[in-house]
Amino acid sequence: METIGVLMTCPPFFPYLLEQLEKRFTLYKLQNAPDKTQFINSHKNSIRAIVGSGGFGADAKLIDQLPKLEIISSHSVGLDKVDLPKCKEKGIRVTNTPDVLTDDVADLAIGLMLAVLRRLCESDRYVRSGKWKKGVYKLTTKFTGKSVGIIGLGRIGMAIAKRAEAFSCPISYYSRTEKRDVKYKYYPSVVELAANCQILVIACALTEETRHIVNREVINALGPMGVLINIGRGPHIDEPEMVSALLESRLGGAGLDVFEDEPNVPEQLFRLENVVLLPHVGTATVETRKAMADLVVGNLEAHFSNKPLLTPVV
Repeated sequence: METIGVLMTCPPFFPYLLEQLEKRFTLYKLQNAPDKTQFINSHKNSIRAIVGSGGFGADAKLIDQLPKLEIISSHSVGLDKVDLPKCKEKGIRVTNTPDVLTDDVADLAIGLMLAVLRRLCESDRYVRSGKWKKGVYKLTTKFTGKSVGIIGLGRIGMAIAKRAEAFSCPISYYSRTEKRDVKYKYYPSVVELAANCQILVIACALTEETRHIVNREVINALGPMGVLINIGRGPHIDEPEMVSALLESRLGGAGLDVFEDEPNVPEQLFRLENVVLLPHVGTATVETRKAMADLVVGNLEAHFSNKPLLTPVV
Protein backbone atom coordinates (compact mmCIF):
# COMPACT_ATOMS: atom_id res chain seq x y z
CA MET A 1 0.00 0.00 0.00
CA GLU A 2 3.08 2.23 0.00
CA THR A 3 2.01 3.86 -3.26
CA ILE A 4 -1.42 4.92 -1.93
CA GLY A 5 -1.45 8.64 -1.15
CA VAL A 6 -2.95 9.72 2.18
CA LEU A 7 -3.46 13.37 3.08
CA MET A 8 -3.15 14.18 6.77
CA THR A 9 -5.19 17.33 7.41
CA CYS A 10 -4.59 17.43 11.18
CA PRO A 11 -1.26 18.34 12.77
CA PRO A 12 1.02 15.33 13.42
CA PHE A 13 0.18 15.47 17.12
CA PHE A 14 0.70 11.79 17.94
CA PRO A 15 3.98 10.18 16.77
CA TYR A 16 2.55 6.65 16.82
CA LEU A 17 -0.18 7.51 14.30
CA LEU A 18 2.36 9.26 12.09
CA GLU A 19 4.71 6.28 12.20
CA GLN A 20 1.97 3.78 11.34
CA LEU A 21 0.75 5.84 8.40
CA GLU A 22 4.25 6.44 7.04
CA LYS A 23 4.99 2.69 7.22
CA ARG A 24 2.03 1.82 5.03
CA PHE A 25 1.25 4.77 2.78
CA THR A 26 2.68 7.76 0.99
CA LEU A 27 1.80 10.44 3.52
CA TYR A 28 1.18 14.08 2.63
CA LYS A 29 1.14 16.44 5.63
CA LEU A 30 -1.08 19.41 4.88
CA GLN A 31 -0.18 21.31 8.06
CA ASN A 32 3.50 21.41 7.03
CA ALA A 33 2.77 23.02 3.67
CA PRO A 34 3.58 26.76 3.46
CA ASP A 35 1.08 27.18 0.62
CA LYS A 36 -1.75 24.73 1.20
CA THR A 37 -3.57 25.45 -2.06
CA GLN A 38 -0.44 24.85 -4.12
CA PHE A 39 0.31 21.74 -2.06
CA ILE A 40 -3.13 20.28 -2.78
CA ASN A 41 -2.90 21.08 -6.48
CA SER A 42 0.50 19.41 -6.70
CA HIS A 43 -0.66 16.14 -5.11
CA LYS A 44 -4.41 15.99 -5.82
CA ASN A 45 -4.16 13.11 -8.29
CA SER A 46 -2.16 10.98 -5.84
CA ILE A 47 -4.37 11.40 -2.78
CA ARG A 48 -6.91 8.62 -2.28
CA ALA A 49 -7.54 9.04 1.46
CA ILE A 50 -7.70 11.70 4.14
CA VAL A 51 -6.82 11.30 7.80
CA GLY A 52 -8.31 14.00 9.99
CA SER A 53 -9.23 14.63 13.61
CA GLY A 54 -11.96 16.28 15.64
CA GLY A 55 -10.61 19.72 14.74
CA PHE A 56 -9.34 19.07 11.22
CA GLY A 57 -11.47 17.19 8.72
CA ALA A 58 -12.49 17.80 5.14
CA ASP A 59 -14.94 20.44 3.95
CA ALA A 60 -16.72 20.46 0.61
CA LYS A 61 -14.04 22.62 -1.01
CA LEU A 62 -11.24 20.23 -0.10
CA ILE A 63 -13.25 17.17 -1.11
CA ASP A 64 -13.96 18.71 -4.53
CA GLN A 65 -10.25 19.42 -5.00
CA LEU A 66 -9.36 15.72 -4.68
CA PRO A 67 -10.71 13.77 -7.68
CA LYS A 68 -9.25 10.44 -6.52
CA LEU A 69 -10.48 10.63 -2.92
CA GLU A 70 -12.13 7.39 -1.72
CA ILE A 71 -12.17 7.50 2.09
CA ILE A 72 -11.87 9.84 5.06
CA SER A 73 -10.65 8.14 8.25
CA SER A 74 -11.05 10.46 11.24
CA HIS A 75 -9.03 10.20 14.43
CA SER A 76 -12.12 11.18 16.48
CA VAL A 77 -15.72 10.30 17.19
CA GLY A 78 -17.08 13.71 16.22
CA LEU A 79 -17.36 14.34 12.50
CA ASP A 80 -18.56 17.95 12.49
CA LYS A 81 -15.44 18.95 10.51
CA VAL A 82 -16.27 16.50 7.71
CA ASP A 83 -18.88 17.43 5.10
CA LEU A 84 -20.89 14.21 5.32
CA PRO A 85 -23.54 15.17 2.71
CA LYS A 86 -20.78 15.88 0.19
CA CYS A 87 -19.18 12.52 0.99
CA LYS A 88 -22.50 10.72 0.46
CA GLU A 89 -23.03 12.57 -2.80
CA LYS A 90 -19.61 11.54 -4.13
CA GLY A 91 -19.58 8.01 -2.70
CA ILE A 92 -16.67 8.70 -0.34
CA ARG A 93 -16.48 6.42 2.68
CA VAL A 94 -16.12 7.93 6.16
CA THR A 95 -14.97 6.27 9.38
CA ASN A 96 -14.38 7.43 12.95
CA THR A 97 -13.09 5.99 16.24
CA PRO A 98 -16.03 5.21 18.56
CA ASP A 99 -15.96 3.11 21.74
CA VAL A 100 -12.20 3.14 22.34
CA LEU A 101 -12.30 6.69 23.72
CA THR A 102 -15.53 6.45 25.74
CA ASP A 103 -13.90 5.67 29.09
CA ASP A 104 -11.35 8.47 28.93
CA VAL A 105 -13.90 11.13 28.04
CA ALA A 106 -16.34 9.92 30.71
CA ASP A 107 -13.54 9.83 33.30
CA LEU A 108 -12.61 13.39 32.42
CA ALA A 109 -16.22 14.57 32.77
CA ILE A 110 -16.31 13.23 36.34
CA GLY A 111 -12.91 14.76 36.97
CA LEU A 112 -14.19 18.15 35.87
CA MET A 113 -17.21 17.89 38.16
CA LEU A 114 -14.97 17.14 41.13
CA ALA A 115 -12.46 19.81 40.15
CA VAL A 116 -15.10 22.54 39.90
CA LEU A 117 -17.10 21.64 42.99
CA ARG A 118 -14.12 20.85 45.24
CA ARG A 119 -11.97 23.65 43.75
CA LEU A 120 -9.06 21.26 43.19
CA CYS A 121 -7.08 23.57 40.91
CA GLU A 122 -7.46 26.55 43.22
CA SER A 123 -6.54 24.39 46.23
CA ASP A 124 -3.39 23.26 44.45
CA ARG A 125 -2.39 26.87 43.80
CA TYR A 126 -3.18 27.71 47.43
CA VAL A 127 -0.62 25.19 48.65
CA ARG A 128 2.02 26.08 46.06
CA SER A 129 1.78 29.80 46.82
CA GLY A 130 2.41 29.28 50.52
CA LYS A 131 -0.99 30.63 51.54
CA TRP A 132 -1.76 27.48 53.56
CA LYS A 133 0.79 28.61 56.13
CA LYS A 134 -1.32 31.73 56.72
CA GLY A 135 -4.65 29.95 57.21
CA VAL A 136 -6.87 27.03 56.24
CA TYR A 137 -8.54 26.90 52.84
CA LYS A 138 -12.22 27.80 52.47
CA LEU A 139 -15.05 25.27 52.36
CA THR A 140 -16.12 23.93 48.98
CA THR A 141 -19.15 22.02 47.65
CA LYS A 142 -19.95 18.31 47.86
CA PHE A 143 -20.24 16.27 44.66
CA THR A 144 -21.83 13.05 45.94
CA GLY A 145 -25.60 13.18 45.63
CA LYS A 146 -25.75 16.11 43.21
CA SER A 147 -28.32 15.69 40.43
CA VAL A 148 -26.66 15.30 37.03
CA GLY A 149 -28.40 16.12 33.75
CA ILE A 150 -26.83 14.83 30.53
CA ILE A 151 -27.43 16.24 27.06
CA GLY A 152 -27.03 13.24 24.78
CA LEU A 153 -27.25 9.71 26.13
CA GLY A 154 -25.08 7.90 23.61
CA ARG A 155 -21.97 5.85 24.43
CA ILE A 156 -20.21 8.65 26.29
CA GLY A 157 -23.36 9.98 27.95
CA MET A 158 -24.19 6.52 29.30
CA ALA A 159 -20.64 6.04 30.57
CA ILE A 160 -20.83 9.37 32.41
CA ALA A 161 -24.21 8.41 33.88
CA LYS A 162 -22.86 5.10 35.22
CA ARG A 163 -19.90 6.80 36.83
CA ALA A 164 -22.07 9.52 38.38
CA GLU A 165 -24.41 6.85 39.76
CA ALA A 166 -21.46 5.52 41.77
CA PHE A 167 -21.47 8.90 43.54
CA SER A 168 -25.18 8.48 44.35
CA CYS A 169 -26.12 11.15 41.81
CA PRO A 170 -29.70 11.12 40.44
CA ILE A 171 -29.43 11.05 36.63
CA SER A 172 -31.68 12.69 34.05
CA TYR A 173 -31.15 13.35 30.36
CA TYR A 174 -32.28 15.03 27.16
CA SER A 175 -32.02 13.48 23.70
CA ARG A 176 -33.96 13.82 20.46
CA THR A 177 -36.18 10.93 21.50
CA GLU A 178 -36.77 9.20 24.80
CA LYS A 179 -34.83 5.98 25.30
CA ARG A 180 -37.25 3.30 26.50
CA ASP A 181 -34.51 0.95 27.69
CA VAL A 182 -32.94 3.25 30.30
CA LYS A 183 -34.08 3.99 33.85
CA TYR A 184 -33.04 7.65 33.93
CA LYS A 185 -35.60 10.45 33.88
CA TYR A 186 -36.16 12.00 30.46
CA TYR A 187 -36.88 15.67 29.82
CA PRO A 188 -38.22 16.73 26.40
CA SER A 189 -36.23 19.98 26.33
CA VAL A 190 -32.79 21.13 27.44
CA VAL A 191 -34.35 24.00 29.40
CA GLU A 192 -36.42 21.57 31.47
CA LEU A 193 -33.38 19.36 32.00
CA ALA A 194 -31.28 22.33 33.16
CA ALA A 195 -34.02 23.50 35.53
CA ASN A 196 -34.08 20.08 37.20
CA CYS A 197 -30.38 19.33 37.71
CA GLN A 198 -27.44 20.80 39.57
CA ILE A 199 -24.77 19.71 37.08
CA LEU A 200 -25.44 19.88 33.34
CA VAL A 201 -23.15 17.82 31.10
CA ILE A 202 -22.89 18.19 27.33
CA ALA A 203 -22.15 14.83 25.71
CA CYS A 204 -23.93 14.99 22.33
CA ALA A 205 -22.62 15.23 18.80
CA LEU A 206 -22.23 18.66 17.22
CA THR A 207 -24.76 19.24 14.46
CA GLU A 208 -26.62 22.29 13.21
CA GLU A 209 -29.42 21.35 15.62
CA THR A 210 -27.09 21.13 18.64
CA ARG A 211 -25.01 24.22 17.89
CA HIS A 212 -25.55 26.61 20.84
CA ILE A 213 -27.87 24.05 22.42
CA VAL A 214 -26.80 25.65 25.70
CA ASN A 215 -27.93 29.25 25.34
CA ARG A 216 -28.95 32.04 27.70
CA GLU A 217 -32.30 30.42 28.51
CA VAL A 218 -30.65 27.11 29.41
CA ILE A 219 -27.94 28.81 31.47
CA ASN A 220 -30.53 30.83 33.39
CA ALA A 221 -32.51 27.64 34.03
CA LEU A 222 -29.39 25.97 35.43
CA GLY A 223 -28.92 28.96 37.67
CA PRO A 224 -26.41 30.52 40.07
CA MET A 225 -25.76 27.26 41.92
CA GLY A 226 -25.52 25.14 38.77
CA VAL A 227 -22.38 23.79 37.14
CA LEU A 228 -21.90 23.37 33.38
CA ILE A 229 -19.57 20.65 32.07
CA ASN A 230 -18.60 20.45 28.39
CA ILE A 231 -16.69 17.48 27.02
CA GLY A 232 -18.51 17.63 23.67
CA ARG A 233 -17.63 20.47 21.30
CA GLY A 234 -17.11 24.16 21.97
CA PRO A 235 -19.94 25.40 19.72
CA HIS A 236 -22.46 23.46 21.81
CA ILE A 237 -22.38 26.50 24.13
CA ASP A 238 -23.15 30.10 23.29
CA GLU A 239 -19.78 31.10 24.70
CA PRO A 240 -20.35 34.86 25.19
CA GLU A 241 -23.58 34.08 27.07
CA MET A 242 -21.77 31.59 29.29
CA VAL A 243 -18.96 34.05 30.02
CA SER A 244 -21.47 36.77 30.91
CA ALA A 245 -23.39 34.41 33.19
CA LEU A 246 -20.21 33.40 35.02
CA LEU A 247 -19.06 37.00 35.43
CA GLU A 248 -22.50 38.03 36.68
CA SER A 249 -22.80 34.99 38.99
CA ARG A 250 -25.88 33.74 37.12
CA LEU A 251 -24.03 30.45 36.68
CA GLY A 252 -22.29 28.71 39.55
CA GLY A 253 -19.30 27.25 37.71
CA ALA A 254 -18.03 25.48 34.62
CA GLY A 255 -15.63 22.70 33.67
CA LEU A 256 -14.62 23.06 30.02
CA ASP A 257 -12.47 20.80 27.86
CA VAL A 258 -13.58 22.43 24.59
CA PHE A 259 -14.13 25.95 23.26
CA GLU A 260 -15.73 27.69 20.29
CA ASP A 261 -12.49 28.96 18.72
CA GLU A 262 -9.75 26.62 19.88
CA PRO A 263 -7.05 27.24 20.97
CA ASN A 264 -8.41 30.72 21.73
CA VAL A 265 -10.18 30.88 25.10
CA PRO A 266 -12.07 33.94 26.43
CA GLU A 267 -9.56 35.68 28.69
CA GLN A 268 -12.32 36.72 31.12
CA LEU A 269 -12.40 33.08 32.23
CA PHE A 270 -8.76 33.07 33.33
CA ARG A 271 -9.41 34.96 36.55
CA LEU A 272 -12.42 32.91 37.63
CA GLU A 273 -11.72 30.29 40.30
CA ASN A 274 -15.06 28.55 39.76
CA VAL A 275 -14.01 27.57 36.23
CA VAL A 276 -11.66 24.75 35.22
CA LEU A 277 -10.15 25.03 31.74
CA LEU A 278 -8.57 22.12 29.85
CA PRO A 279 -6.88 22.13 26.41
CA HIS A 280 -9.22 19.62 24.67
CA VAL A 281 -7.66 16.54 26.28
CA GLY A 282 -10.69 14.28 26.66
CA THR A 283 -9.06 11.44 24.71
CA ALA A 284 -5.47 12.39 25.46
CA THR A 285 -4.06 9.28 27.10
CA VAL A 286 -1.37 7.12 25.56
CA GLU A 287 -3.61 4.05 25.66
CA THR A 288 -6.62 5.64 24.00
CA ARG A 289 -4.73 7.59 21.37
CA LYS A 290 -2.97 4.38 20.34
CA ALA A 291 -6.28 2.53 20.06
CA MET A 292 -7.71 5.41 18.02
CA ALA A 293 -4.69 5.41 15.72
CA ASP A 294 -5.01 1.66 15.21
CA LEU A 295 -8.63 2.16 14.15
CA VAL A 296 -7.70 4.93 11.72
CA VAL A 297 -5.05 2.76 10.09
CA GLY A 298 -7.21 -0.38 10.26
CA ASN A 299 -10.05 1.33 8.42
CA LEU A 300 -7.69 2.50 5.66
CA GLU A 301 -6.18 -0.97 5.30
CA ALA A 302 -9.62 -2.57 5.19
CA HIS A 303 -10.82 -0.17 2.52
CA PHE A 304 -7.82 -0.59 0.24
CA SER A 305 -7.93 -4.38 0.71
CA ASN A 306 -11.63 -4.46 -0.26
CA LYS A 307 -12.63 -5.66 3.19
CA PRO A 308 -15.48 -4.38 5.39
CA LEU A 309 -14.68 -1.15 7.23
CA LEU A 310 -14.16 -1.50 10.97
CA THR A 311 -16.19 1.55 12.00
CA PRO A 312 -18.12 2.90 9.02
CA VAL A 313 -20.20 6.07 9.23
CA VAL A 314 -20.80 6.73 5.52
